[in-house]
Amino acid sequence: MTEETEVVVIGGGYAGVTAANRLTQREDVAVTLVNPRPDFVERIRLHQLAGGSDDAVVGYRQVLAERVRLVVGTVTRIDAGERAVRLANGETLGYDYLIYAVGSGSEVPGVPGAAEFAYPLGDLEEAKRLRAALDAAPTASVTVVGAGPSGIETAAELAETGRNVTLACGGALGPYLHTRGRQAVAKRLAKLGVTVLDGPGSKVTAVTRGTVELSDGREIPGEVTVWTAGFGVPDLAANSGLSTDALGRLRTDETLTSVDDSRVVAAGDSAAPSDLPFRMSCQAAGPLGAHAADTVLSRITGDRPAPIELGFAGQCLSLGRRGGLFQFARRNDAATAFYIGGRLGAKVKEIVCSGTVGKLTREAAKPGSLGWAWSKDAERRKAVQAKETGAAQAKRTEPAA
Repeated sequence: MTEETEVVVIGGGYAGVTAANRLTQREDVAVTLVNPRPDFVERIRLHQLAGGSDDAVVGYRQVLAERVRLVVGTVTRIDAGERAVRLANGETLGYDYLIYAVGSGSEVPGVPGAAEFAYPLGDLEEAKRLRAALDAAPTASVTVVGAGPSGIETAAELAETGRNVTLACGGALGPYLHTRGRQAVAKRLAKLGVTVLDGPGSKVTAVTRGTVELSDGREIPGEVTVWTAGFGVPDLAANSGLSTDALGRLRTDETLTSVDDSRVVAAGDSAAPSDLPFRMSCQAAGPLGAHAADTVLSRITGDRPAPIELGFAGQCLSLGRRGGLFQFARRNDAATAFYIGGRLGAKVKEIVCSGTVGKLTREAAKPGSLGWAWSKDAERRKAVQAKETGAAQAKRTEPAA
C-alpha cells in the first residue's frame, strides 16, 4: 500500500484554497487546510459588506475539493524541525510539506488615535465591525483614509448609499493608476459626492473620536473613520524562526520554496520570492497558490521545481454598484493609458470578482486546470537574473576564511 504524503496548507484565502485544490491531483497526497474561519471570505468584496450590498462569504464546500480536510483553527507556531504546526487549541498537525498562505491584513497604524478610533477593513471581522458602526449611526459623516483600491472602493460604495464621504488620500489618488485612469476615478467620485483630499498636506497625522487631522493642519469631520492605508502580514513565520522580509513575508527562492527549509513553500501575499514580491492582490494569489502546489508535487515525484513566471493584466476597481474601472497594465504591472470605465467598467469588475470564485470551483472539480502561461513578466525575470549575478559576483570576491 502506497504511503500518503501529508501536506498542510495554512490559510484559506485565494492562494491557500487554490493550492489545496491543486494538490488533489495525486491520490497519494493527503491535504489539510487550516483556516481561522469555517467559510471562505471574498476579500475583494469587503467594501461591499461595509456598504451592505454583499456578505463577502462563500461556503468552503463550494470552492474546496472534497478530498481536502478543513480544520478550523489558528496556527500559533510552525516547528519546521519537527515538521509540525501548533494550533491555538493545543492540537498539533504533522506534515511532510507545508504551504504557507496566511495572506495579509490591516497594517497596525502608527498614527496617534488611529488604533482607538478608526475602523480597519482588512478582514471579515473588521468589515463587520465597520458595518455595525455605520448601522448604528445612519447619518454620520465618513472619512476614509488611504486612496489605494480599498480606500477608493469603500469611499464610492458608502457614498452611493447617500453617506457624506471624505477621502483623505495621503498623497496621490490611486497611485497605481495612469493619469487618465486617475482622472476617470476622480470624476466618478465627484459625481457620487465624495470629497477627495489629495496631494501634499493630505496625510493623516491624528485621529480623534470625531475628527481627522491632516499634515497641513486641516481638521476634518470623522464621525466614522475608515482606515485602509496599508496592509501587513501576520508574524507567524518570523515568530517560528523562518526568514522573512521587512514586512514579514516568508523569504523564498523563485520556486516559492523557503530559503530555510525545502519542505516549506509560500504562496500569495505572504510570499517574498527572491526579495522581489509580487503586488498583493487576488490576481497574483491564484497563480502563486497553484505554483506552490506544483512545487510540492514536483518535490514529491523527485522532479526539479520550476521558477515562478507571472505577469499582470491590470487592476480593476468598483466605484459603487453602477460604476467601475479596469486599468490596463503591462505585464510588469506598470499602468498604461488604456482603461475601461463607467457601467462597462462595473460589469468587468463584477465578472472578475465572480470569476475568482469560479476559478476556485473549477480547480476543485478539475485540479491542475488553472493556467497562466500567457502572463510572463520579462522585466521581473531580468531583475531576478541581475540579483543572482550580483550575489554570485559578491560571493567570488569574498575574502577567504
